[in-house]
Amino acid sequence: MTALEYWHVDAFADAPFKGNQAAVMPLEAWLRDDVLQAIGEENNFAETAFVIPDASGQADYELRWFTPTEEVRLCGHATLASGHVLLSKSGEDRVTFRTRKAGLLEVRKSSPGYELGLPLIPTERGSWDDAVSLLGAQPQEVWLNPEGYGVYLYDSEAAVRAIEPDMRGLKALGNDQFICTARGSDTDVVSRVFVPGGGVDEDSFTGSAHAALTWFWTEKLGRDSFTAFQASQRGGHATCRREGEQAWLSGDCVTVVKGEFYLPSAG
Repeated sequence: MTALEYWHVDAFADAPFKGNQAAVMPLEAWLRDDVLQAIGEENNFAETAFVIPDASGQADYELRWFTPTEEVRLCGHATLASGHVLLSKSGEDRVTFRTRKAGLLEVRKSSPGYELGLPLIPTERGSWDDAVSLLGAQPQEVWLNPEGYGVYLYDSEAAVRAIEPDMRGLKALGNDQFICTARGSDTDVVSRVFVPGGGVDEDSFTGSAHAALTWFWTEKLGRDSFTAFQASQRGGHATCRREGEQAWLSGDCVTVVKGEFYLPSAG
């Protein structure tokens, strides 16, 4: 039996049971991919993050993310959770990650909580009639990115909160993120994010979606920062800031569980 270090973190949250849950598992070396996927399925969170020391010297750690069904190219909340775990252990002020498809990412301490640096995700005005029909509410505008990010602009927070998508139908369209957004009442921006094709019907808080929203809303608002709330059942808050080609998301994390995950072997 092999014991692996295990952390359960609520990210983009200032108290337990809010924000988005992530499992973070620091490893000495990679396990087999099928074992990593099986752990992601067992944890059954939107993402399980695995980190190992980066032997390339390009960053402090190498980072990968798994949903219950697949490995993903970018996950913001589990990156913030990983930074929280590693900075809590080290006492340092910043940590960098090398990823396989999203480049170099950074988490640094701020007041309060942390700042997460992600690459901006630009979108272009487009249309996707099938997706709009399955979302069940007509947006004012549709903006798309070819890597699977779609921003659907609605006229009010109430309209975003009222959306009841056909999850089975959206899942059949692939593992795109369907990011529904509007101007908020208590925050500048509100959103809900659906990713049924990636194994997550409605995400609690989606960092990568806010990398797209940072590009989108700084263009719409004509300024370089805004406050955001993802109106899921758990809810999650962030301040989003555009700096060059980076989206910086400010938020806090709460450790809920720290323990050991047992495997019959190291894989």
